Amino acid sequence: MKVVNVHQAKTHLSRLIEQARNGEPFIIAKAGKPAVKVMSLHAPDSTEARRTGFLNGQIAVPDDFDRMGGVQIEQLFGSGD
Repeated sequence: MKVVNVHQAKTHLSRLIEQARNGEPFIIAKAGKPAVKVMSLHAPDSTEARRTGFLNGQIAVPDDFDRMGGVQIEQLFGSGD
């Protein structure tokens, strides 16, 4: 994530805001230490973007999934012996 100091933020505020609106958040540092994070109000929260198990119970994987198409694969590529 981009880190800019206060002076840079003042000088390039319009450009930095546009980048944040396009999904590129940045951090403003004061005296070399991170002070604030600037990001779009409409940017998805990182926890929302990586939901695990959100289709739980809605998709069924067949028991023979790892063997599906075995005959066709063997015909195309041989047995590998």
